[in-house]
Amino acid sequence: MVSKNMEARNMLVKPKIIGVIAGVFLLALLSQVAYAHGMSEADKQAIVDGGNLLYMWIGATHMLSGYDHLAFVFGIIFFLSNFRDIVKYVSVFTVGHSITLIYATFNSIQLNYFLVDAVIALSVCYIAFANIDGFRKYLNIKPPNMMFMIFALGLIHGFGLSTRLQELPLSTDSLLLNIISFNVGIELGQITALALMLLLIAAWRKRHSFKAFSLVANYSLILAGGFLFLMQMHDFSHDGEKMNVAVAAEVMQPIENKQLPAAQESITVTVPARGEIEYKVLIMKGATIQYAWKTGAKKLFFDFHGDPKGDTSGYFKSYETGTESQSNGNLTAPFEGKHGWYWKNNSNEAVQVNLDIKGAYQLISKAKLPVHLPVEDVNSETHDSL
Repeated sequence: MVSKNMEARNMLVKPKIIGVIAGVFLLALLSQVAYAHGMSEADKQAIVDGGNLLYMWIGATHMLSGYDHLAFVFGIIFFLSNFRDIVKYVSVFTVGHSITLIYATFNSIQLNYFLVDAVIALSVCYIAFANIDGFRKYLNIKPPNMMFMIFALGLIHGFGLSTRLQELPLSTDSLLLNIISFNVGIELGQITALALMLLLIAAWRKRHSFKAFSLVANYSLILAGGFLFLMQMHDFSHDGEKMNVAVAAEVMQPIENKQLPAAQESITVTVPARGEIEYKVLIMKGATIQYAWKTGAKKLFFDFHGDPKGDTSGYFKSYETGTESQSNGNLTAPFEGKHGWYWKNNSNEAVQVNLDIKGAYQLISKAKLPVHLPVEDVNSETHDSL
C-alpha cells in the first residue's frame, strides 16, 4: 500500500519537476536573447591577459551565454533519440563553426556582427521550421538535406563567434593556439548545455504531453529567432547612433562667430600590427572638410566619427564605418568638436595610412594618437569608438 502511494506521488511530482526544468530552459532561451554574444569588460581583459586555460574558460562561458547558438543546438537534437544520430549531427555543426571560427580569426576576416547575428537568428527559425515539417506542411516542397544545412549554418555560427573574438586586441604570440583554446572551450560549453538538453528531452519524451511540448517548443524557437532577427537588424540600422538625447540637444546648439582658418595637409599614420589608432581634428559647427585616405592593399576596420565638445556622456556620431583600404568624401560638421578616424589593424603587419585633408579645421595632434590616451587639447576626452 505504501509502495503504491509513493508511486502515485512520484507520478504527480515528476511532471512538475519536468515542467520547471522546461520552463527555466525556455526562459533562458527567450530572455536576454538580444545579448547572445555579450562579453563583460572583465572577460575582455581576461582574454587579453590570460593564458590558454583562461581562453578555454572564457570560450566555455561564452557558449553557455550564447542563447542563439544554444537554441540552434536544441533544435538540432529535438527529435533525435538515437545516440549515433545525435553525435553525427552535432559533430557536423561543430566542424562547421570550428572551421570559420579558426580560419576567420586567424586571417582577420571580419563581417558586420549585427548582420551575422541576424542570419544566426534566422538559422534558429529554420531548424525549428524543419522540426515541425514546415516545408512539406506549409510550402509543399521537399526539405533540403538536413546534414548539409546544419554544416552550412554551422559555418555562419562560426563567423559570429569569430567576429566577437576579433573585437579583442589579440596578441600575435601563440595566436593560433589561443584561438584553438577558445574553440575548445566553446565545445566544452556546448557539451555541457547538450547534456542538460538531452536530459530534459529524454525525460519528457516518455510523457504523453511530449507532442504538445514539441510544438510549443519549436514554435517558441521560431518566435525567439524572429525576435532576435528584428533586434539585430534594428541595431544594424542604428549602429553608432546611440545617444543621450538631452545631452545631444545641449551640445548641438549653434555656436556664434567661431571659425578656424583654412588648412591643407598630407599626414601619414602607422597602425601597428593587431593595434588601433585614432586621429582627430577640431572642426566648428557648419564648417566643411574634404578628406581622402588609403593604405595601399591592406584593409583596415575604420570608424569615421565625431565627438561633441563638452559632452561627458560618451556620445559620438558615426559618419561612416567599414573594412576598407581607402575612403574619401566631404564632411560638414553637425556640431563643434573633435572629428576623425579610428583605425583597427587585425593583420600581423603594421599598416601605413596616407591621409589628405583640406578645409577649415585644426589638427589636435600631428603625432600618432593612441586610442584611449589623452591628447594635448583644450577639451581632449577620448573614448572607445566602437
